[in-house]
Amino acid sequence: MIFFSPRQVRRAFCAACCLSVFLSALDAASAWDQSPAPAQVPATQSREPAPPTRIPRQQAQNTTAVDGIVRDAGFPSTTLPVPGATLTLRNSQSGQVFSTTTSGEGVFRLFPLPPGQYQLRVEAKDYAPFVLSDLTLQPNEVLTLEISLITVATVETRSRLPRLPELGPALSAEGQPSYGTYREFRHRLDSDSNYVENLLPDTLPLAVDVYNPLPNRWDLQQPDYRRYPQPGEYIYTKSHWYDPFNRNRFKGDEPIWPELFGQQTFLNVTASSETFLDGRRVPSPSNVSAERPGSSAFFGKGGQLFLDQIFSVSFDLFHGDAGFKPVDWRIRITPELSLNNLRVQELGIVGPDVRSGTNRFDDHVGLQEAFVEVKLHDIGPNYDLISARAGIQQFNADFRGFLFVDEQPGLRIFGNLHSGRIEYNAAYFNFLEKNTNSGLNTFERRHQQVILGNTYLQDFFFPGYTAEFVGAWNKDDPSLHYDDNGFLVRPAPIGNVINQNPGGGAILHGIRVGYFGWLGSGHIRRLNLTHAFYQAFGEDTFNPLAGKRVTVNAQMAAVELSYDKDWIRYRVSTFYTSGDANPRDSRARGFDSIVDLPNFAGGIFSFWNSEGIRLTGSGVLLTTPGSLLPSLRSSKEEGQANFVNPGIFLANAGADFDITPKLKGFANFNFLRFERTEPLEVLLFQSPIHHTIGEDLGVGVQYRPPLSENILITGGASMLQPGQGFKDIYTGRTLFSLFGSVKFTF
Repeated sequence: MIFFSPRQVRRAFCAACCLSVFLSALDAASAWDQSPAPAQVPATQSREPAPPTRIPRQQAQNTTAVDGIVRDAGFPSTTLPVPGATLTLRNSQSGQVFSTTTSGEGVFRLFPLPPGQYQLRVEAKDYAPFVLSDLTLQPNEVLTLEISLITVATVETRSRLPRLPELGPALSAEGQPSYGTYREFRHRLDSDSNYVENLLPDTLPLAVDVYNPLPNRWDLQQPDYRRYPQPGEYIYTKSHWYDPFNRNRFKGDEPIWPELFGQQTFLNVTASSETFLDGRRVPSPSNVSAERPGSSAFFGKGGQLFLDQIFSVSFDLFHGDAGFKPVDWRIRITPELSLNNLRVQELGIVGPDVRSGTNRFDDHVGLQEAFVEVKLHDIGPNYDLISARAGIQQFNADFRGFLFVDEQPGLRIFGNLHSGRIEYNAAYFNFLEKNTNSGLNTFERRHQQVILGNTYLQDFFFPGYTAEFVGAWNKDDPSLHYDDNGFLVRPAPIGNVINQNPGGGAILHGIRVGYFGWLGSGHIRRLNLTHAFYQAFGEDTFNPLAGKRVTVNAQMAAVELSYDKDWIRYRVSTFYTSGDANPRDSRARGFDSIVDLPNFAGGIFSFWNSEGIRLTGSGVLLTTPGSLLPSLRSSKEEGQANFVNPGIFLANAGADFDITPKLKGFANFNFLRFERTEPLEVLLFQSPIHHTIGEDLGVGVQYRPPLSENILITGGASMLQPGQGFKDIYTGRTLFSLFGSVKFTF
């Protein structure tokens, strides 16, 4: 016989501890008898109930409970759990039926139950049924069962062994065959706080009898432990301020200065260094200069070399429980320093003045994050909440960055509902100007405002699929602005830059455009799906290409399907934006975003996506760096949206390779064509211009020496083989990019 002493019930004894006690009891029972049990139902192993150990003034229990675990009996025996098994308890007197299913660990529990005589039946897929015909449950008692099931294949095998009649099935009282074994253990209901419910405050013991408070529960000393003399990973590791992988006070693992801020205020300091190098060949005009005397060709040498070194430090001070519960308040500040250098082969590229030469070095410090966050209210018990964040903050409007990705000052209200199944954001941003060469924030205010709201719905149509609905409004006021290199970027220097209104002065390019979008990301069974659709509507007060006020009606759509097989993800996708067929009328039908940064159709491993291609002879770009849209903007950050553009159709195929846990590979192919070429013909005074842009190919690798993101090395190559439409605008020379980046994060 095995005797289990009752455990003293303590106040606020959590459910996780109860489960741990229960599993420990089962493990002890398993250790008591590891020999294979016979197929026939053995005699019940039980003990006399010990005197009850009760909480003072606790009322006697008049109910009973059954719990336990269901395992695979195996041949020989094993300890694998049987999840999803159905257990049915039928009261022999009243006929009342109680049922439950086992968890992923094979654990089950039925409580509360009326005392009496019961019949238990256990059924599971691929296992023979198990029946206990006579099960007595006494008041104030917990019956713990350890049940082992035999597979159907084992039963069929044993039935063909006449020399082993003891392996045949046992029969229940109703003559039903029962396969398997069981053991039972009984203890009192009031000896386990997991079953005590609705206790009044005056029935609980004093806190001093239950808790042993610590002055600082985070400052527990680690014992000296080193099993082997050589270095390696050990259970107990001493903390150091320079070690980000183990317990570190400056990484949010311990309260920061608990004597000053208390034991729920933490500081997480994150420092990073990213070095990016890009060697590329893009179309460049030779201009009229002394750099290449006697040159008569319009297109010069397009070779460029760009180096960008970024240092950033983020200070995140927050108050919370350092667990799954959202923080109560947070203060975060992230300054960044950029040191960048551009070397080209033609004059008039680094600046409008040819005396600027062919090399440009620039440095800039920007404040990319500076906000305060406060939790306003807890909506439900499962960490549903509503919070507010004010200040310079990062925000991405959708899954893949099609509409708005930026760090701007604003006010954001966010939270979740229904146990996190629904998430929502409502935000207002008032933009700052950007530094031209680094893309970091300046302290100069820009007259552009964005109002945005979105909602994420998990398991919308299918389990694993998340839908998103977006609404946004972009108000970009007319203004005059030159970038840091001296180029005019607002309004774009094409067409009619300024419209002189005889009655009211000059009219400049201003945007009042709204967006509605439906997006989704997730998987349907083994098929991964990402899709997006945006409808843009509004007005442009004076479009320089159309030379008048225009109304906006444009669309964007994207779909990606991928399939995982072993260590390879195969993907295909398509991307479409509408184009403007008549750039001189009062309708603008070419789609443009607010500030996009799409991770789609190859991302950085696509030449069309990663590189900026300037329209020679004009002050605008065919496509800006980090964008798929041929929007004819002067600049993505400092310019303004332009909805009189050719639009694009892109078809993509590629694959991602998990070569090793540390090394990933990427391969990408894009076919690109303009939807409409009329805006290009009007802008360049050239006709005809064909639709085909060309083929875009890219490959790359990503390596992380430790199995974390603390060191990340990325390298790749991409090329654009021009099609006829691209040759009409430029030349047939192949464009290429060789790039690499190294990022260190503390």
